[in-house]
Amino acid sequence: MTELGFERQLAAQGIELLRPSRKREKAHYGEPMLKKVRQLIESVNDTLKGQLDLEEHGGRTFEGVAVRVAQRLLAMAAAIWHNNKTGAPVTRSLIAYDH
Repeated sequence: MTELGFERQLAAQGIELLRPSRKREKAHYGEPMLKKVRQLIESVNDTLKGQLDLEEHGGRTFEGVAVRVAQRLLAMAAAIWHNNKTGAPVTRSLIAYDH
């Protein structure tokens, strides 16, 4: 099935596929929003990989990985909350808690 056929099949089901336009296509509705969403997703991925070290999580099972991800997200949320409450200049930094 071609990509255009796939989009038509989705449209027949009431689903609109959001994607960037190609070189010779007119700009799609909502395309500027896609760039913002992609930037947000890339930022979250970078934070998860960098600050939370999730590429080396150490989990051996799905449940183990899920627990480690949840622990690190909760720790980051707590650090952001604490930094916000104490008036820290940078709220998303975990450097002060890295021992």
